[in-house]
Amino acid sequence: MAQRLAVIILALIAVLAILGLMRRPAHAALDAGEPAPFFTTEATIGEKVFTFDLAAALKKGPVVLYFFPKAFTKGCTAEAHAFADAADSFKRLGATVIGISKDDVATLKEFSTSECRQKFAVGSDADLTIAKEYDATISFKDTLYANRVSYVISPDDKIAYIYSSLDPDEHVANTLHALEKLKARRRR
Repeated sequence: MAQRLAVIILALIAVLAILGLMRRPAHAALDAGEPAPFFTTEATIGEKVFTFDLAAALKKGPVVLYFFPKAFTKGCTAEAHAFADAADSFKRLGATVIGISKDDVATLKEFSTSECRQKFAVGSDADLTIAKEYDATISFKDTLYANRVSYVISPDDKIAYIYSSLDPDEHVANTLHALEKLKARRRR
């Protein structure tokens, strides 16, 4: 029942966003080239819970940070499947992927196992502190959610790319393309 209600709420969010009836900032607070806000958060890959540290992840290569509204909803599940299907491509480009939502870790453990297929980390941002720092929130009936926004963060701690759309379909393709461009620039 709760899962069905969440699907209905997110469908309404999508319709209102398309109609332009939701409060959204006129432009993103973060722009390409700006420093990425560092964070740590409790995350999971499958049943393994750990502390994800952005600064530590960036020492290994670029990070794809994507925000999503709610685990187990239609769009968020489709997006998780797409990121999981592309996991080898992200790995080939040296990137770490992490999804962030305000879901609790117990929910994210289940989501990671079934929908993310244990291919990448998902982290909890229960009070949306991280999402607010990245200007990745959306309001619906006075309730704040993580908006569907994807960032590519370069190893020099800078925002390399931002993509925002409630439609989950292009997030993976766009972030992969941005990573390819970033890799090409680093070769020069």
